[in-house]
This record gives sequence, structure tokens and C-alpha cells, in this order.
Amino acid sequence: MQGSISNNIRALRFHHGEMSQAQLGQRIGLTRQTVAAIEAGKYSPSLEAAFRIAQVFGVPLTEVFQWQAMASD
Repeated sequence: MQGSISNNIRALRFHHGEMSQAQLGQRIGLTRQTVAAIEAGKYSPSLEAAFRIAQVFGVPLTEVFQWQAMASD
């Protein structure tokens, strides 16, 4: 099944003291560049990284990431 993952990382960072991508990366063990790529939708995080991001913000995983299934032919 094809689909795409979207996220609310930028909004969550803003609402948590305007946390930088570098600060988030340090807290979850990833580089700023990786956080930027995840935030831009260019890279899908591992399941572990996704849970770590949600934990930093104190929200459920579904509040950070959303899956949009695309109809197959």
C-alpha cells in the first residue's frame, strides 16, 4: 500500500519554546540535518526515532506523525 507521512514537528518545536532543529536532534540522538529532512518530509524516521520525538514533546505519536494512504489502481 502506497502512502505518505506528514508531521507537525515544526509547530511542536515552536510551541515548545521555539526549540531549534539542533536542540531536538540532541535530545533524540540525531543530527540537525536528519531532523530537518524528517520535518520537510524528505526522510521517514525509524519507529524508535518517531517515538523519541513524540516523547520529547509529551504527545502521542499520532499527534506528531500522520499517515495518508493513497488509493492503488
